[in-house]
Amino acid sequence: MEIAVRWSRPLPNEERFLRLLDDVELGRHEAYRQEADKRRFLTGRVLAKTLAAERLGLDVETVRFDATCEDCGKPHGRPRVPGSDLTLTISHSGDLIGVAATDGVPIGLDVETATRRADDSLIDYALSPVEQKALAGLTAEERTAAFFVYWTRKEAVMKATGKGLKIPLQSITFSGHDEPARLVSSDDAALDPALTRLADLEATEGYRAAVAVLTTEDLQVSEHFWTPEF
Repeated sequence: MEIAVRWSRPLPNEERFLRLLDDVELGRHEAYRQEADKRRFLTGRVLAKTLAAERLGLDVETVRFDATCEDCGKPHGRPRVPGSDLTLTISHSGDLIGVAATDGVPIGLDVETATRRADDSLIDYALSPVEQKALAGLTAEERTAAFFVYWTRKEAVMKATGKGLKIPLQSITFSGHDEPARLVSSDDAALDPALTRLADLEATEGYRAAVAVLTTEDLQVSEHFWTPEF
């Protein structure tokens, strides 16, 4: 199964990008108080529409999203292209924004800055006993790097299910942080290891990222940085 991943640094709040947002998206953009948050939202939408246009053979100006939340009806849900089976997921952290896309199956992307400290309380909260044991004996730097491998995998699969943190983090266990990403076990009915595929991503220095897809097919991931051509 082909998975397309695109990365971008935050775009400036310029008309050439803002014109790609519809009225609902412009409202959400303006509701953010911090300039950095406005730019991250704008970049996520522009990047997602660019990738959708590429996958669907459309002009980016014609791409429209329906982001209606299935739970509450507000426009903060996963973006969808009406009439298409394209599935999209957006994630951002620090100065990096990413979008992943595939066809017909749920997908989740997560990116995190991997430079902050992973203290004991965070490790105890997020990792299963097997994963915690895998961190034993590592240096502080190695432990932080390993933790964010696990963390991004967990966030990615939870985004793919659409349940988020309703799935207890300790209820899922992944392969070793230094091994290819694989869901080993899950105590939650929303996640079946036989129906889940993952990949650790390169992203860029100082970040960790992973993508998860609810499928039985092996993943073929193409991962690129995007530069606007308009």
